[in-house]
Amino acid sequence: MSRTEQLTRTQGAQGRRRGRWLALSVLVLAVLLVAVDATVLGLATPALSEDLKPSGTQLLWIGDIYSFVIAGLLVSMGSLGDRIGRKKLLLVGATAFGAVSVLNAYATSPEMMIIARALLGVAGATLMPSTLALIRNIFHDPKERSLAIGIWGATASAGAAVGPVVGGALLQHFWWGSVFLINLPVMVVLVIVGIKLLPESKNPVAGPWDLFSVGLSLVGIIGVVYAVKQVATHGMGWQVWVAAAIGAGALYTFVRRQFTLPAPLLDMRLFKHRGFSGAVLADLLTVFGLSGLVFFLSQFLQLVQGRDPLEAGLAELPAAVGAVVTGLVAGRYARRYGVRVIVTGGLAAIGIALAALTVIHKETGYPLLGAALLIVGLGAGFSFTVTADVILSSVPKEQAGSASAVSETAYELGAALGIALLGSVVTGVYQGFTAPASVTGPVADAAHESLGGAVEAARSLDPQTAQQMVGAAQEAFVDGLRLASGVGAAVLLATAVAAWFLLKGQELQDGIEH
Repeated sequence: MSRTEQLTRTQGAQGRRRGRWLALSVLVLAVLLVAVDATVLGLATPALSEDLKPSGTQLLWIGDIYSFVIAGLLVSMGSLGDRIGRKKLLLVGATAFGAVSVLNAYATSPEMMIIARALLGVAGATLMPSTLALIRNIFHDPKERSLAIGIWGATASAGAAVGPVVGGALLQHFWWGSVFLINLPVMVVLVIVGIKLLPESKNPVAGPWDLFSVGLSLVGIIGVVYAVKQVATHGMGWQVWVAAAIGAGALYTFVRRQFTLPAPLLDMRLFKHRGFSGAVLADLLTVFGLSGLVFFLSQFLQLVQGRDPLEAGLAELPAAVGAVVTGLVAGRYARRYGVRVIVTGGLAAIGIALAALTVIHKETGYPLLGAALLIVGLGAGFSFTVTADVILSSVPKEQAGSASAVSETAYELGAALGIALLGSVVTGVYQGFTAPASVTGPVADAAHESLGGAVEAARSLDPQTAQQMVGAAQEAFVDGLRLASGVGAAVLLATAVAAWFLLKGQELQDGIEH
């Protein structure tokens, strides 16, 4: 081979290498935006409550319907990307995400806001599985792919924690709708650059897209999660039984149907692999702890400790820092010490940090809160990144969309459950607080709906009564937050034990794929 040919080949390889990492930067941009949108409303909740005046139940739906819809549609959208092309689905979804963001920004009622958030979830569901599936097809060297997934995972984890910072900065100067309008310029850049840099990939023999299975997965996940949220907040009732029965029936039918279809939306046989199932479980509960903590600490920092939105957002930054640091090195450490050591350690770290928050009170200093957030971020970066790598590496690259959808479903369902279940615990305790005897009627009802509602309702009272009511409401909120932290800690520590056994013998790949 001549020197010129060698130089040309070397330059071509370097160009392809640069192209891979530039393509990754586009994918990371999409992930960052979807992750930020999952938590950016945390700091906007007080302002949104004052403007739209939602009930406590409506406020929870505004907070978690986005994640519920994404979770319900991810498997379907991952499978659709395998069929029509992951790049195509990503670019169409990005365009829709930007357009629907405007509808969110200018919502004029709680009902409109819930619908707008649901539509944003539909658009978001097209983005997440496409990004991870494209990584699987762009990076063939497992070590390079681990680093790419590490960057992707760090962005996803950090995005959830950065959301409050972005929201805080915007809320210092603009109204709450601005947290959605920032999506527009980002999505414009993503579409323009993505058209040029991203390669197209799909499964050439994927088969038809089964619309009945799409409906079953959506109804099943939303039905079950709604039932769990309702029973935690309002106790058992006929609505809970109906929702649980419909959701469980839909999921059961979905699973049975996948075994009979020649081209299933999701290959259920993957779950027979112990390592795959363990990674999905760890994936889900890692985000359960992270999202629940960030969502409710946002309200604690503002409505209990009186911080302004930007200060509260910056106070939560250690979670993002921790997630980025460990996400970038998680693959390397998993190869050195073993998958189950890293994942179990990450889950245990989150559980311990949540346990530490069971002792907080209104005057708790920032060192404890900051340390807990940092540890949660470190644990999430390790666990989430390694489990995503395990899930994605377990299937042929033709099925990358479906596999990445499983990982993303776990992520989004974890975020939704973190807000719904832990939020239901907080709400259940909070609603039992005793208002001053002179506070009755609509004012008392508004105060018992949410802490934001109590702060708003107090403005119509005389200063002494207002101070008594807000003080009682804050104490009740903190009591609920302590209990929710204890529940979250127990769940995460139990999952760490389970992961130790489920991930036994699981290793990341080392050899280059051809």
